[in-house]
Amino acid sequence: MNGFHGEYEATVDAKGRFLLPGGLKKQLPEGESRFILSRGFEKCLTLYPFKSWEVIIAKINRLNDFDPKVRQFRRQFLGGATEVELDSAGRMLLPASLKEYAGLQKDIVLAAAIDRFEIWDAGKYKQLFEDFSPEAFSDLAKEVMLGLEGGI
Repeated sequence: MNGFHGEYEATVDAKGRFLLPGGLKKQLPEGESRFILSRGFEKCLTLYPFKSWEVIIAKINRLNDFDPKVRQFRRQFLGGATEVELDSAGRMLLPASLKEYAGLQKDIVLAAAIDRFEIWDAGKYKQLFEDFSPEAFSDLAKEVMLGLEGGI
């Protein structure tokens, strides 16, 4: 996998379901219908295809249980993680507690994050970019990418 890409808009219905956008679905391995949905680091949700989740869990399993920071990280990261599956119509149900955590109402954006997607309230997602100047983005890129061998 080269990584997911793109931003996709969707609408949450009264029952808390949304239709997985076709452009996103095309990027998934054939037949992929199981996901893990969890709290994101910011006030969003993170949607992991099951195969991506398995890789992360393998890494977390290698962490030192005797370290209190590891235990706290596991509670924060794994708490609320829920297996979700697409229904026959290609819809996904957002659990009420996770929907509330991220403040998701009707309009949402699914934004690619290499091996997963973030699910944002559309208004909050738009605000992220309105509040971030091109100069701030350039500074951030320079700081983050400096650590890569040879840059990009």
